[in-house]
Amino acid sequence: MTAISVRPGRLRDAAEEIERSTGLRVQIIGGTLVVSPTPRGKHAGTVRRLRIRLESRLPSGLAAFEVSSVAMPDNADDYATPDLVVLPTDWEDDDDWLADPHDVALAVEVISSTERAGGIAAKAEWYAIAGVPVLLSIDPRTGVWTLYTHPRDGAYRGVLHGTYGEPVPLGAPLPAELDTAGLPLYARKG
Repeated sequence: MTAISVRPGRLRDAAEEIERSTGLRVQIIGGTLVVSPTPRGKHAGTVRRLRIRLESRLPSGLAAFEVSSVAMPDNADDYATPDLVVLPTDWEDDDDWLADPHDVALAVEVISSTERAGGIAAKAEWYAIAGVPVLLSIDPRTGVWTLYTHPRDGAYRGVLHGTYGEPVPLGAPLPAELDTAGLPLYARKG
């Protein structure tokens, strides 16, 4: 483990150093460094399957991207890196590494096998504060999904839960539905 002391206002520098030296994924959610291990196969497989299902149905001008970070407006030291994010296709030609949250059509977070409920809630709150219009949380631990919509005043006003096999209802400009059938489940522990 690498110990890094962080001076106030230098969280982004610390995050970049951790990523560079360890290869771990680092985000700054609400002023807190969040370090994630490299995703396991089923996590990566879930992201891949969702990307394929989305890309084939996205309208012209939108594309699904992995490993793209989203900025918190008015806070250079706060950003999230969703597992999958739908952005305008011209993002692929942008030299910036932080996407504007107002350009995000959909952010997708696949819950890791060790993620705590508090971490999931903090991420949903972060995306709502940032103004990301639609957040989809996929949980391979239990085979459930949660769709968050209509962010206002730091919270999502629309919250819909479903299980694998039930399509996720998405609104324009996204496809009408996202198929969740056959998404992998993590192996049960214990």
